[in-house]
Amino acid sequence: MANILIVDDEERIRMILKIMLISQGHAIEEASDGQEAFEKLQDGFFDLVISDIRMDRLDGRGLLKKIKENDIACPLVFITAFASTESVIEALHLGAVDYLVKPFEEKDVQVAVERALGMGKILHENRRLKYAIKNGTDERPIFVSSTMKEIEAMAIQVAQSDATVLITGESGTGKEVIAKLVHNSSSRASQRFVAVNCAAITETLVEAELFGHEKGSFTGANSKKEGKFEYADGGTLFLDEVGELPFNSQAKLLRAIQERKFQRVGGNSEIPVNTRIICATNQDLGRMAAEKKFRQDLYYRLAVFPIHVPPLRERKEDITPLTRLFIEKFADSRNLTGEIITKGGARKLNEYSWPGNVRELANAIERVMILKSGSLPITTDDLKFISIGVSEKHEAQDNLFHIPPTGIDYDEIQKNIVQQALDMTAANQSSAARLLGLSRARFRTLLKMVEEG
Repeated sequence: MANILIVDDEERIRMILKIMLISQGHAIEEASDGQEAFEKLQDGFFDLVISDIRMDRLDGRGLLKKIKENDIACPLVFITAFASTESVIEALHLGAVDYLVKPFEEKDVQVAVERALGMGKILHENRRLKYAIKNGTDERPIFVSSTMKEIEAMAIQVAQSDATVLITGESGTGKEVIAKLVHNSSSRASQRFVAVNCAAITETLVEAELFGHEKGSFTGANSKKEGKFEYADGGTLFLDEVGELPFNSQAKLLRAIQERKFQRVGGNSEIPVNTRIICATNQDLGRMAAEKKFRQDLYYRLAVFPIHVPPLRERKEDITPLTRLFIEKFADSRNLTGEIITKGGARKLNEYSWPGNVRELANAIERVMILKSGSLPITTDDLKFISIGVSEKHEAQDNLFHIPPTGIDYDEIQKNIVQQALDMTAANQSSAARLLGLSRARFRTLLKMVEEG
């Protein structure tokens, strides 16, 4: 199924094409002229545009020109009343991939659409390769499972628009990898990708971090500073752990996203920005919104295009290729030959549940490569700590609040509990705080006391 935008100022023509294309399994949206179509292309994503050439407000040629100028990787098929006119030759010269002649034959429409969709895939791949060549590396993630391949296709598809993307999933599943895939597959690939961990910013500095501040706007503001929104202008702003944003700051974020402008803290002037927003969270924002713990209007604005990344235990086909990727990374070589992991070692990795997901797998492989001094292959013996880790984690979960024998001081108890919570959550402080029933700020205070002690 493809998302197709039909553009024609005649409702009858739009209806005929819509009926034909829906019968072929495609999803259809309509626009009555080129200007309306261009606005839809900016707000959403489409695999194909089928447009009339002659329209009043913005004709087909003008629409095609705007698509090219804004580097929207969406193929266009023109509609014409004549098969051999100069306008058709001109349209193909401008970059249309095909044309349809009125009156339409359903077979001809199907052939033109299939040809154009094939061209669309080539356009997307060319954009990715150009970015890889320009940056000296191919940053395309390694996905083998059918689930992750579908997510990859969705990410590349939504990249052709500026729609806000909300990526959900457990900690360590690779949400930022998907965010970078969206950025690198978009027309913003040559601009900045700016990542902000919302959980790592103190509540009093959230707005200054995101929107910047003027000199003297608060104690310590000794000079003017631009925020992450401004720094990411023209590119992508990735807000990780967006569910941790203070409730009071969410209204300002909503306004900045809706109006594409904001004010610095302590400032009066409006600063316009062209920043694409991608958010990620390991929390259920929908439930939080229903419980009034997250602004409902902001949630709906962020969740224009949701992508859920499943945990590694639900896509075990990805474990082996990811393992090879991490071995190559930590062996500092991309040309490894021979056996890099024994069958027993691979089986052990696949049997483990990986509560810390891809991040935990990467950490495990790094540990092995350090202990082995980079020598291969990795064997079952090298991975003994994984099974020990499982036992320790279950024991820690069963005894997390168990009162230790008399003689261990309170500071030691705190340290053990904090460390157990971090171990159980693959060192994710937000998850560890929730596990202990503490606020993020309280957990960080406790962690600081433990580290200093």
